[in-house]
Amino acid sequence: MTLAALRKEGKRALADALAGLERDPHGETAQALLDEAWREPRAHVLGVTGPPGVGKSSLCAALVAAWRRAGKTVGVIAVDPSSRSSGGALLGDRVRIVHDSTDEGSFVRSMAARDRLGGLADQTLVAMVLMRALFDRVLIETVGVGQSETDVAGVADTVVFCVQPGSGDSLQFMKAGIVEIPHLIVVTKADMGAAAERARADVAGALSLATAGEGTSWPVRALAVSSRSGAGLDGLMEALEAHRAYMLADGRLAVARHRQSESWVTESLRDRFGRDGLARLGRLGFDLALAPGAQPFKRVRELGAALEVPR
Repeated sequence: MTLAALRKEGKRALADALAGLERDPHGETAQALLDEAWREPRAHVLGVTGPPGVGKSSLCAALVAAWRRAGKTVGVIAVDPSSRSSGGALLGDRVRIVHDSTDEGSFVRSMAARDRLGGLADQTLVAMVLMRALFDRVLIETVGVGQSETDVAGVADTVVFCVQPGSGDSLQFMKAGIVEIPHLIVVTKADMGAAAERARADVAGALSLATAGEGTSWPVRALAVSSRSGAGLDGLMEALEAHRAYMLADGRLAVARHRQSESWVTESLRDRFGRDGLARLGRLGFDLALAPGAQPFKRVRELGAALEVPR
């Protein structure tokens, strides 16, 4: 399967390709497709995260609809809680994010988080890389997160953290781990009126003490949005486009994606070979650093092959 074939054959072919990547992500066919997709990034990737029940799915549905009205194609990765008995996703994509299944310009994929604590599924990265090469926008909705579950920052170009009026969520993101990841804070359910405005004011006040990451000039903003009435949605869309333009300027996006790629290489090798494997690479004289423009999947294959050689 190639990108050209996926673009021609549409959503059914993409669903089959994603299923194949989940079954055998390290196989020759899967790796060839991922290498091709990595060379042709097209989409800006948005990560939406926040506590359970905050309204992430409703917000994502509103964003998908807005992008489609603007003529943008959209791929969605919705990470669900997992069934303890089967390990599968407890909630389906059609339940979580309402979309038109006949619309060839939008595609939603549900993934089970299983035992990962970072808010993402094991195969979120490979799905994102493939969908990033096929759509104008890719949206990743995490399973509800706590104060240390920040994996979405490692796969998204822009991160939105959602808080809910009257729940104390406006202070949750200040905890260690969460405070470093968002580029935009969205107070959901803005139709609650005064309660939503108080939450937005609380967040804005807290933002005076924090910024998104170290050494960034991006001013983190707090916005109130109602997915039900649409209030504030235009402002959010404008803010998302503003951050996209900010990342594209001065090569920021390329730098951020390169740093993500280096982290993926380290994490993938740690998952397969453990910390001892990483230490052995150092003893063998291998460097985990990724050369500018190098593909992380190819680098993982090279370093993995070195570790599989009998000692």
